Amino acid sequence: MVELTEAAAFHVKEMMQHNEEEGSFLRVAVRGGGCSGLSYGMGFEKERQEDDFLLDQHGLQIVVSKDDAGILNGTTVDYKQSLMGGGFTINNPNAIASCGCGTSFRTAKAAGTPENC
Repeated sequence: MVELTEAAAFHVKEMMQHNEEEGSFLRVAVRGGGCSGLSYGMGFEKERQEDDFLLDQHGLQIVVSKDDAGILNGTTVDYKQSLMGGGFTINNPNAIASCGCGTSFRTAKAAGTPENC
């Protein structure tokens, strides 16, 4: 479904510790909006929802809602470091169009609700 690389998991764990979120779930989600209609979201949650899929990767508990699972199936979340800094990158094989920002996309089955950039 969704795969976190070891580098991404390392940085998520650092963020959890910094924000005192140890023991929380990492939610990977899709929201409407952005230039292309859909946007990625990641955040910490204390409780998992009844319809969530639960993944255990690199010592992290990751949750994805049933509604988002089809859109995110096969997605890889990585963390890249460069001279300009670092950040999470998302590679979603279901995305057929994306915006230059790298967080907005659409799929053949889900167009979302595009917004002005």
